[in-house]
Amino acid sequence: MPETVKRDSLVDQVYNILRGQIIRLHYPLGSRLNVNEIKNDLNVSSTPIREAVNRLQQEGLISYENNVGATIIALDDHDVDEINQLAGTLHKKAIQLAIDYGNREDIVAALDHWLAAYKAADNIEDEVTAIFNFIGTYYRNCGNERLHRSMINIQGQQLVLRYLYAHSSDERAKDSRVFEEMLKATREGDNDVTYLWLKKYTEDSARDVKEYIHRTYPRAAELS
Repeated sequence: MPETVKRDSLVDQVYNILRGQIIRLHYPLGSRLNVNEIKNDLNVSSTPIREAVNRLQQEGLISYENNVGATIIALDDHDVDEINQLAGTLHKKAIQLAIDYGNREDIVAALDHWLAAYKAADNIEDEVTAIFNFIGTYYRNCGNERLHRSMINIQGQQLVLRYLYAHSSDERAKDSRVFEEMLKATREGDNDVTYLWLKKYTEDSARDVKEYIHRTYPRAAELS
């Protein structure tokens, strides 16, 4: 008997489309989400859109106010710092657990693969995907599902920051060195040095992201 392929529900499909568009900055930060336009673009009713918006609100990518409606996340300097502080705490623990208890050979091989993908990337989406998977390697090998799920809860906001940084900066060579040093420290089993390089990358990228937000989305920074 052939296997049944489980298809995503309509809500899942709408959610994934809207989430991808928000993360890739299809909608300006702080802008209103026009439900009627989405209905026409996706040819769906209001119900799956409303449910998808609720999920995106829980993920922190959308805010909702009565008499205003759904609005794309608006970020100011404080928001960027808060997201990075929380992510940094999780990153540090994931790196430690992965290096101390994971299969280091497998981890190094995966890091090497995604570093090569980053260097070869010729568009922003491939660049962000490579970095997402490079850092995600530590989570996939940390052996702590609760820690992994905690990162998933803020993953959308983290990806928004990564796309903002990719748009704001052309620092591929400098960033490549950071990831090379992380790879080297991981190979040597030094989780402290690995994390310090990631912390440096986060702090450097945060400065560019903040400048880009003020320059490109000044109204969004005021609204946050």
